[in-house]
This record gives sequence, C-alpha cells and structure tokens, in this order.
Amino acid sequence: MNYQTFEPHTDLAPLVSCYWTLEVPAQKEPERQRIIPDGCIEMAFILGDDIKRYTSKDEFILQPRAMVLGQTIQPFYIEPTGYVNTFAIRFYPYGFANFVAIPIKDLANKETPLGELFEENKAKELEQKIIQAKDSKQRIEIIEEFLLAKLNNKTIIDNIVKQTIDALLSTNGTASISTILKDDLSKRRQLERNFIKQIGVSPKQLGKVIRLQTALKMLLNKKAENLTNIAYQSEYFDQAHFIKDFKEFTGINPKEFLGNENMALSSHFYK
Repeated sequence: MNYQTFEPHTDLAPLVSCYWTLEVPAQKEPERQRIIPDGCIEMAFILGDDIKRYTSKDEFILQPRAMVLGQTIQPFYIEPTGYVNTFAIRFYPYGFANFVAIPIKDLANKETPLGELFEENKAKELEQKIIQAKDSKQRIEIIEEFLLAKLNNKTIIDNIVKQTIDALLSTNGTASISTILKDDLSKRRQLERNFIKQIGVSPKQLGKVIRLQTALKMLLNKKAENLTNIAYQSEYFDQAHFIKDFKEFTGINPKEFLGNENMALSSHFYK
C-alpha cells in the first residue's frame, strides 16, 4: 500500500488540507476496508479498477470514478475490485463550500458525481485531464488550475461558522458551542442553520469527529500508555465516554481497531 500526501498551493491552503494518492496492488482476496468519518469533504478520481461501497452487509454500489464524498457521520465499507489507484483532494470542513453553489448538506453521507456539481462538459474534461496526466505533480497542477478558476469570492463562509470551526480545530473538538458563542442564543440558532447548510453536519457532530480524530492519532502513534490516558488527554469525561464515541464512529472498540485488517486503510489515512 503506497499512500502519499502533497501540500496545496498557498492560495488554496486555507481551503484545501492536502492532495493524496493511494496505490494498492490487486489482491486475490481483497479485504473490505472500513472508512471512518474525519470531518472533511473529499474530491476523488478513481484511476484504477472500480471500488465497491457497501450499502448493507451484502449489497453495494460502484463508486463514481470522479466524485465528491460529502461529510459522513457513520463508518462505511469499501472494497477494491482489483488494482487501486486514486488521486484525491481533501478539503477543510469549510473549504468545499467555496467552490459550489448548492448547500453542502445535500452532499452528506453519499458520493456525488462531479457532473452533478459542475457543468457536465467541464467535469468530464477535468476527469479526462486527470486520467491522462503523467504523474501526481501534473494532476495537482490540473486540479489547482480548476479550483482557482472556480473559486468564487462572493461565496463567503458565514463568519460565525468559520469561527466555530477554527475553535473546534484549535481545541481538538473539545470547545463547547456555548463557550464559543458566549451563550448568545440568537447566534446559536443562526450557527446551527448555517452550519448544516455550509458544512453538512451539526457543530456538535463535527466536534465529536475532530475529538475522535485526535484520540485516534494518539492510539495509532502510541502516544499514550493506555486508553485511560488517551481519554484524559483527549478531554473525554472518562474512558467509557471515549469508548462510546469511538464505537459510534468506527463500529468497534479501540482495542479491536489496532491490528484489524479491515482498518488498514483508515490507519494509513489517520496516522
């Protein structure tokens, strides 16, 4: 498995977290991989063989080969049908809303083909350029030209939404909404409404995902001796609270996560 990340252009850095590539040789018996919510929206191009996304235990769809994966609040399984070769753009929680006119909530918990978000001909042209590019450097140049051309200065993320996300990110998801807004109920209603529209999930849900990501990285990088220390350093009320949230977003408990073959891909993504 070859997973690499690349930094965005400085003009896009406030909106784009990174570009990433993933290559995995075809396997005789591919393992389903459980993908965990990370609070981000991603645009992905499948350059290898098709990838299944399971909608139930035995039913699946084939992911669009050029798509945007919206905010997710539950884990889901994917499974390669052969050789994996993916190029993707990971946006910050408030990043992608600057490139499209539709409410971000409409993208939540599903894959949306690029042709439904941008002009069909332009989306197809972009996909073909990405496919025909000779390497990751050229693909990054192509997607950055596209994104910079699409960047709409009139599309401004609500200031309260951005302040809330910045506060959640700077505190690893532990800041309370009441503290951020200083108990201003009128602002809270506005925040809830605009957050769902522009981010795709509620402030509370995003905060829980960000805090879990902090704990998950500590678990993967062995930066704490045990689950109790991870829970304490991640500011969970106690170990039971940490395990409850972990199960909610991953479907298993922390001890089962480590060494689980179904979590190999997520382990690479979130280290």
